[in-house]
Amino acid sequence: MSQVRENHKGSVARQNVAAFFVGVVFALGLGLSGMTLPEKVISFLDVTGDWDPSLAFVMGSAVLVYGISFRFIAKMPGPAFSPRFMIPTRRDITWQLLVGAGLFGIGWGLAGFCPGPALVSTAKGVSGMPEIVVFLVTMISGMYLYTAGEKAIKRVRAPGQTRGSSSAN
Repeated sequence: MSQVRENHKGSVARQNVAAFFVGVVFALGLGLSGMTLPEKVISFLDVTGDWDPSLAFVMGSAVLVYGISFRFIAKMPGPAFSPRFMIPTRRDITWQLLVGAGLFGIGWGLAGFCPGPALVSTAKGVSGMPEIVVFLVTMISGMYLYTAGEKAIKRVRAPGQTRGSSSAN
């Protein structure tokens, strides 16, 4: 039993090390591509003004790499650092997905940041860009409010109860 636990702990450590290095490569890619510069992102989104199409090449390259690598990875018997592949199976479009996508797009357009580049930008220092702090605080607050709201809804809709039913006798 202890051997299984040690192997599991080693597996978790390997997962964390692999995730760290993937994160570093991702951060370097965001920094080198200019996606951490709000003015570049806003210029990309401003298709009627001074449009900068360079980020389209960054996104296109990412989609190309994903498309090619996914075909090879899907043929593997399993992932290198996890017991199984974790591929989403849901295909439905929910109101939460639509609202989340809309808020993401609005935030990206207004601030010029999305979560990944905002976190990478903090490594460059926030003294010259206080809007990063505002963005991160509002992003984290939104995450907290969503989680708290979901928990409250689940408490209200306790298992075994239907809408309109009462637990009082």
